[in-house]
Amino acid sequence: MIVRKAIYSDAEKIVNVMANAEESGFMLFSPQERAVNPEKFAKYIDTTHRNPKAGVFVACVGEQIVGYLIVQNEKPVRIAHRANIVIGVHSESRGQGVGKALFTHVIAWAQQVELHRLDLTVIASNDVAVHLYKKMGFEIEGVKRHSLCIDGQFVDEYFMSLLL
Repeated sequence: MIVRKAIYSDAEKIVNVMANAEESGFMLFSPQERAVNPEKFAKYIDTTHRNPKAGVFVACVGEQIVGYLIVQNEKPVRIAHRANIVIGVHSESRGQGVGKALFTHVIAWAQQVELHRLDLTVIASNDVAVHLYKKMGFEIEGVKRHSLCIDGQFVDEYFMSLLL
């Protein structure tokens, strides 16, 4: 497995993994709630990579993209030291070390670009993801109570961070 920064031509494959990940029910968007346009996402990749502390990363097995991790960073001086993370892994590749590989690569990269803090949110009942994030060094900082409404039920999210 290789983890690298995404390129423009990866967009369609990443969008397919995003749609698959959303089918899990553990993502912000409900299954089939949105249709991401590969052409617009390709432009997003290029725009994101203009910021040296942001990026779209992919895990590849051969020519296949099996997971992605997006690092979003903003410019204001007071928050430029931190970034927000969004991760997704294709259902056929879960439990095979894809998430760990993405995090290992991105954490090393984040240290190189002098990020100090990585943030993410996760549905509190997503035990597998919470376990992975803790294994990678993230800590629960708080609970966003009734943060999401899934199938008519309010659910909590954990706010997690890793200080580098």
